Amino acid sequence: MRTDSSPGSLPAREHLPAAGAGTPVLDVVVPVYNEEKDLGPCVRRLHEHLIRTFPYAFRITVADNASTDGTPQVAARLAADLAAVRSVRLEQKGRGRALRTVWSASDAPVLAYMDVDLSTDLNALLPLVAPLISGHSDLAIGSRLARSSRVVRGAKREFVSRTYNLILRGSLQARFSDAQCGFKAIRRDVAQVLLPLVEDTGWFFDTEMLVLAERAGCRIHEVPVDWIDDPDSTVHIVRTATEDLKGVWRVGRALATGSLPLDRLVRPFGDDPRDRDLTGVPQGLARQLVGFCVVGALSTLFYLLLYSGFRHFAGSQLANALALLVSAVANTAANRRLTFGVRGRGGAVRHQAQGLVVFGIGLALTSGSLAALSAATAHPDHSTELAVLIAANLAATVLRFLLFRAWVFPDAPPTAHTPDPHLPDPQRTWSDAR
Repeated sequence: MRTDSSPGSLPAREHLPAAGAGTPVLDVVVPVYNEEKDLGPCVRRLHEHLIRTFPYAFRITVADNASTDGTPQVAARLAADLAAVRSVRLEQKGRGRALRTVWSASDAPVLAYMDVDLSTDLNALLPLVAPLISGHSDLAIGSRLARSSRVVRGAKREFVSRTYNLILRGSLQARFSDAQCGFKAIRRDVAQVLLPLVEDTGWFFDTEMLVLAERAGCRIHEVPVDWIDDPDSTVHIVRTATEDLKGVWRVGRALATGSLPLDRLVRPFGDDPRDRDLTGVPQGLARQLVGFCVVGALSTLFYLLLYSGFRHFAGSQLANALALLVSAVANTAANRRLTFGVRGRGGAVRHQAQGLVVFGIGLALTSGSLAALSAATAHPDHSTELAVLIAANLAATVLRFLLFRAWVFPDAPPTAHTPDPHLPDPQRTWSDAR
């Protein structure tokens, strides 16, 4: 995720002005890699659908991701046969790289993309882009997880998809329902602001863009889709899931450390209502619980890895104390930003100090558990120690959440907003504020 610069503030939402004759309103990008067999029929089907149903001028851009088969030749023939189709060749792989390249150079005010297999029913295309044309929304995504969606796919892909989106909700507080559906659109003026901040060039590109857009106050429109899984899909589920989880960790770390300039992507007509202090409205307990559980699960894994490492050169009590100390600092920082939504560096030292007090309570629980185990068994094995520590950590976790919510990160009382002279004017762009 790039944090060094941004082209400016997000534009106000308004209806697109009437375009000149021949100027495309919509540019649909179809990223492909070694799809010589399916590319021709799918693009012709998409072209025929747009001719028949789309009331504006359009363009279909085939973005070839360094294919090694006959895909470039098929794309060139399509561009020669169909006036609304063009072909772009990239010498490096990566769906995110293809989308960034084509979207950054496009002159169409609405940019979209879809997978070449056309798994998503094309009847959802007009509902997808209509809110962007009208100015109602900034981005739009197809959702296979909406209640009215009709989806045909295997249990494995269903499980992976729902688990991934649950992780996004718990770790990054994402509100959108489906990050991975290959059926999305964005206004060009919004893309020009967000794309310089997106770092990923592969499959995580979509998720990163959506998280940044949501955090910047963009409105994301969701369209329930009819979707049929392609049995010949070349997507490697395990490798893609691993890369996505690495992306979640990277983005979460950037958000937790406050290294992103999202607070400077302010709309001309005001801020995001979700960020305003509302008198008498309690914070969402359910959302905090989900975020805390996800952070806690990751922290527990981190703690166990540290404990196992420290145990090679230290006794159980010292290894427990060191592992709990390091993981507690990371846990407090992650919960501060991701679970309780505290932004900026103000009060960070105090929060860490209070977190260390909570850590002390957890240390007492886990150390007491180890002491009790040692008293009961002269030489407990390593697996037994880990089992006892897991049980003790679960008890400490419940207490930690209650203390975090009631003492470390309580709901702040409503106060009048006073501008901080040391902070940049939120109405200035990121480039001006640098």
